[in-house]
Amino acid sequence: MKSIGIRFSNKRSRAFTNELKSRVDQYFEENGLSKKGTGEVAVKTVVMLSLVFVPYGLLMSGQFSLGWMWLFSFLTGAGIAGFGFGVMHDALHGAYSSHPRLNAAMGYVLDLLGGSSHLWKLRHNQMHHTFTNIHGADVDLEASTLLRLTPGAKHYWFHRYQQFYAFAAYSLASLQWIFVKDYKNLSRAEMGPYRQITHSRRRVAFEIGMKALYYVNFILLPLLILDITIWQFLVGFLTLHLTTGTIMTLVFQLAHVVEGPEHFVSEGDEVMAESWMVHQLQTTANFACTNRWLTWSLGCLNFQVEHHLFPRICSVHYPALRPIVKEVAQKHGYPYHEQPTLLTAIGSHYRTLKRLGAGAVRL
Repeated sequence: MKSIGIRFSNKRSRAFTNELKSRVDQYFEENGLSKKGTGEVAVKTVVMLSLVFVPYGLLMSGQFSLGWMWLFSFLTGAGIAGFGFGVMHDALHGAYSSHPRLNAAMGYVLDLLGGSSHLWKLRHNQMHHTFTNIHGADVDLEASTLLRLTPGAKHYWFHRYQQFYAFAAYSLASLQWIFVKDYKNLSRAEMGPYRQITHSRRRVAFEIGMKALYYVNFILLPLLILDITIWQFLVGFLTLHLTTGTIMTLVFQLAHVVEGPEHFVSEGDEVMAESWMVHQLQTTANFACTNRWLTWSLGCLNFQVEHHLFPRICSVHYPALRPIVKEVAQKHGYPYHEQPTLLTAIGSHYRTLKRLGAGAVRL
């Protein structure tokens, strides 16, 4: 696999980078803390896994009415999103635990739930985190032709209405993921800034095998075991995935496609104007950082600035790192983007979608 060669000017902000890293290291040393997960993460793991498999187990028991079965489908979908935020995301960044095998084990739960931990690390860790908000390199900006999420994307006439249909489109993300997206990505030789992408036969066989296992567990078995009709199954299955897709996609959009964060266009083989860490400040935003319930539910991923700067530090530490990052960024004259509440962040995202949908916007 070869990269087209986007590089960052890391010498330009060396004073900022050195001070921020030093301050963060000092925080962990003074408090005697590991940068990986704490006891809180272990508790969250049990809770989030329970939110996935307990409702699904009750659903599969066949002992409840259709109304309860629908509720269990909704709770399973919300639980999958919660596990993705609070456990899986850290694990696939290597931040959940200092033990690589434990990170891998938690990451493989994604494969059991219809996704692909391998492709997630390729697209999210390597492409999105390295080249955040750079059109042509950050593959998360290429969610669908239906959506124009960056000024560098081609503009179509229907984008002028995207602020109205975008949230419905987000709900389909999980379904696309398990039925289309992973297969498409597995077959692509070019993706984002990378060329000549290949996967071993063993890897391809594993990916297809895990998809098949998911289809058996979440489609075939419910149809065989439960006394329900096809349309009743579809209502529950769609409820699960529309819930997961809406929650997961919206949270990630609120970090980058809102007012404040910048967007860039690159043709590759060039040097960006700023360092990688400053680039993360330029392109990322926090939201609702004082909302403790939301912070816990989202695995601290409303602290996206801290996450993008330190993706290998466990998310439970981000609230404590926020004042440090904010202080050092402001001291050196760099931006620190954040929205005070979830609703203001959603409103900012709506306005950004409207602005991008209206046509070309200035980079």
